[in-house]
Amino acid sequence: MKIYTKTGDKGTTALFGGTRVPKHHIRIDSYGTVDELNSHIGLIRDQNINQHYKEILMVIQDRLFTVGAILATDPEKATLKNGKQRLNIPKISSQDIELLEHEIDSMNDALPEMTHFVLPGGHQTVSFCHIARCVCRRAERLATALNDLEPFQPESLVYLNRLSDYIFVLARKLSHELKAEEIQWIPQKES
Repeated sequence: MKIYTKTGDKGTTALFGGTRVPKHHIRIDSYGTVDELNSHIGLIRDQNINQHYKEILMVIQDRLFTVGAILATDPEKATLKNGKQRLNIPKISSQDIELLEHEIDSMNDALPEMTHFVLPGGHQTVSFCHIARCVCRRAERLATALNDLEPFQPESLVYLNRLSDYIFVLARKLSHELKAEEIQWIPQKES
């Protein structure tokens, strides 16, 4: 398989189903941002962290490929006129969302109560988590904008929303385990 096809040289790309759209199309921006998020998750997974987190992050990376496939599919080509699925695109399940919720609850139970926003940072690994969380939020914003135009599987949006929560709690848990200082944001009072 050739890496370069030259089919995108004029600024278009093909969706699953064959429809060509401009490379700046919101659908491309949406799944491109999910791909960017997946790379950031890989960077976190490459850190010296607990093996359990690495395994969960690997599952998340797999699920992000599923979200990307959903976003990269032309909805008009995904189903036949009788409503049956034409393209074999995987789906995000309620179990995928429940896994994130279980992991969030488990980590959160071992952390001190959060009373303020926290400043990103304190340790390089924690900072990688905060960057991934921000990219996840951007992916969610783009996906919701796309969904307003061309609705897709709603569980995908729920998954992105829950994933940003998971990454935030993972950042807090890693701060705790790495004994990194978690600096609270205390708004300055006007003098």
